[in-house]
Amino acid sequence: METLPSDPFMLYSFVNMKLRDAYPSLDALCSDLGIDRADLERRLHDAGFDYMPEVNQFR
Repeated sequence: METLPSDPFMLYSFVNMKLRDAYPSLDALCSDLGIDRADLERRLHDAGFDYMPEVNQFR
């Protein structure tokens, strides 16, 4: 499992980079990296970002 950044803005940047460069969906990213999707979405939502599957990014 890859270590996730603890800073929410670094996490946002990291996840969006991974989604852009390596994963077709949030489910694929979470499965491959061993990340709990609900926890990741909650952490980013608390920072003001929500997942938009139509563009495969958090915004």
